[in-house]
Amino acid sequence: MLIDAQFWPFLVAITLLSMSPGVDTLLVIRNTARGGWRDGVATSLAICCGLFVHATVSALGISLILLQSAWAFGLLKLAGAAYLVWLGVASLLAARRGQGLPVVAVGTERASVPLWRPVREGLLSNVLNPKTVVFYMAFLPQFIAPGDPALAKSLWLAGVHFVVANLWQIGIVAMVGSAGRWLASAAFARWLNGLTGGVLVGFGVKLALTRPPT
Repeated sequence: MLIDAQFWPFLVAITLLSMSPGVDTLLVIRNTARGGWRDGVATSLAICCGLFVHATVSALGISLILLQSAWAFGLLKLAGAAYLVWLGVASLLAARRGQGLPVVAVGTERASVPLWRPVREGLLSNVLNPKTVVFYMAFLPQFIAPGDPALAKSLWLAGVHFVVANLWQIGIVAMVGSAGRWLASAAFARWLNGLTGGVLVGFGVKLALTRPPT
């Protein structure tokens, strides 16, 4: 079942995580500042296409572990829980530092670059980022039951992430020119990092307390 009781918590979590400042956000901002809205949108779409690669890798790993034993699956969940809590604490520390996104610092000059360049930069930035694949391995098992088809469910969840992340990142593309100072404010970064950090820690604790399948 694609939309089950776990879907709505996933939607809330992935929305907040998509809003969290990170490498993808900074790349979208940089390319938008460099080449305008076309480069920004192309970068966002390419970044989010990489999510399906990570979802496939994660699903294959989950499937192999489920074939081994319930104990191995439980161990994966505990490792994932620890990783989520670590990410959450890092976000909370970033919120405490209060450093804003470097929107004002990017240049205002527009450069004419071929369309394949932002597409390549976005796709490689996501696919080659080891943190993303580790995050997917830690995050997706919480929303995939032992009886679910792991690959189909993972790709479905990645598709939801694709839509949510693009809505946010393309919104940033539109805001870079008109609301750059707001995006760059320390208060905005603190709010995003604090909210995301709290969600990650909460999901990590919940994941750690979830009983492994029997």
